[in-house]
Amino acid sequence: MEEKFNEATSNRPQGERPIDSPLLLINLPALITQIKTEDAWNKNDRNAITVFKTKGMNIVLVALHAHAEMKTHTAPGTICINVLEGAIKFNTPDESLEILQGKLLTLHAEIPHSVLATEDAVFLLTLCG
Repeated sequence: MEEKFNEATSNRPQGERPIDSPLLLINLPALITQIKTEDAWNKNDRNAITVFKTKGMNIVLVALHAHAEMKTHTAPGTICINVLEGAIKFNTPDESLEILQGKLLTLHAEIPHSVLATEDAVFLLTLCG
């Protein structure tokens, strides 16, 4: 298997961080600090970074300011949300759940949903499929 790296951008000029490898250790506290100190966090209502991406699975670290909303959308595969900091409100057409730090939620593919940060929040979003 070939290792894959992200590319440097104007927002993340350091680049060259591995995002796929047969074995990959991810330092979540360091990445949380990174996305909360970037200009995008200071200028926008959110910031995110892909921490792992391979065929059939993507993991994205997402930080939302309080009251930031990810409008209703669907995902092509099953998702998992693990709240690391703060709290979010997760809405589907049938349910509305508050997900607090330390909680994990799963949702099957193609179900419409939205996310609202009830306070500053950080979560891991895993998309499979």
